[in-house]
Amino acid sequence: MNNKPICNLFNTRRVRRVVAVYAALLCSTLLFAADRAHTLKVYNWADYIDMENVLNTFPEWYKEQTGETVEIIYQTFDINESMLTEIEVGKEDYDVVCPSEYIIERMLRQNLLQKIQKELIPDDINYFDNVAPFAIDKFQQMAPEGVSAADYTVGYMWGTTGWLYNSAFVSVDDLHSWGALTDPKFKGRIFVKDAFRDIYSVLVLYAYREEIAAGEVTRDELVRYITPERIARVEAVLTEAKDNIAGWEVDFGKEEMTKGKTWLNLSWSGDAAWAIEEAKEVGVNLEYVIPEEGSNVWFDGWVIPIYAQNTKAATFFIDYMCKPENAIYNMEEIGYVSVIATPEILEWANDEEEWEETIDAAYFFGEGAEAVHLNPVYYPDGAIIKKCALMHDAADQTEALISMWNRVKGDNMSMGIIIFLCVVIVAAVAYFVVSKNNNRRPSKKRRR
Repeated sequence: MNNKPICNLFNTRRVRRVVAVYAALLCSTLLFAADRAHTLKVYNWADYIDMENVLNTFPEWYKEQTGETVEIIYQTFDINESMLTEIEVGKEDYDVVCPSEYIIERMLRQNLLQKIQKELIPDDINYFDNVAPFAIDKFQQMAPEGVSAADYTVGYMWGTTGWLYNSAFVSVDDLHSWGALTDPKFKGRIFVKDAFRDIYSVLVLYAYREEIAAGEVTRDELVRYITPERIARVEAVLTEAKDNIAGWEVDFGKEEMTKGKTWLNLSWSGDAAWAIEEAKEVGVNLEYVIPEEGSNVWFDGWVIPIYAQNTKAATFFIDYMCKPENAIYNMEEIGYVSVIATPEILEWANDEEEWEETIDAAYFFGEGAEAVHLNPVYYPDGAIIKKCALMHDAADQTEALISMWNRVKGDNMSMGIIIFLCVVIVAAVAYFVVSKNNNRRPSKKRRR
């Protein structure tokens, strides 16, 4: 029997199938590519936007302004570095992303960002100028020489780092300095954020407090230029404090504070504000203070990555985030502070009944805000802000910082801490089993 016709028939069918598959893939790719003009891919931190009042209303607003439809693909990340890897290595085509300041600095240096096309926005809906000049100035500090940061990034939220403390056990007089970290009276009573950049940025100010006072170095220089000597000084402080540190945490520290189970938490301001509010409901009084040596000030901002495909919708989206009413919605939902500084924001935040003492917030809201009644956790007084330096990318010192951090945390893993962690894990599992069906308001947190 001659098999040649059968072979030809088999080959013809196989070729047709292969062609059909590739044709289908090509068509779907072309359709998706064509649809990218009507798709906006947003990549943001989890729990970091008002979904109902802001994110879900953007498509309708966008159509009103442009006559075009847009569908949002919304994804979240927990770590700056994983997000950056997806863009830098994976070349993901996210249209708008919300990184932290040191990552924005790195992306600017590595040419991973596109310019925001602000010229596309009509004057009557241009909200970019609503950003506080204070934030614009800090963002410019992220940019390489000769580059305008405002061309590539617009601020979103900001905050500080300080002491969250239980006033039943700790006096504010004990917290005028970051040196409280080494005070023997707080043995085993302090939780510290497991965030080496944040902690280094505040403790280097303490380690060099005498040099700062003598005018030999500025806070900005100490935080911007990371050296082996400065890392060593911070490591010495942390090593001295190891007996006081009950644990390193990213999220559970504020929970322990609200339950009155620990006294001090070296905390982010957003976590502190959430904890203070939650603690009131169970009769625990928590407060927040920034030591006299100063602190860091951190920012998250919107950028358009280099591989973005819908830069028009991305530009309109960033502009939409700067609309005052949207800034208020977001602040109410996530518990952090917007960089928007319009009269509407000041009116919303200014509450004489709740905040008796006044704050000089002219640095943020401008003239007329020299004595306003604001939450000092959200808006520190201008005298305090003058002592706060912007965090920066550690660049070639990143590995040295990580090594120092691992050494310090390793030194602190005594048998007592291991037993404590085991008890915490068992208790957490038991709590989850008991309360898994209970509805709780989600905690608002800063994830670095």
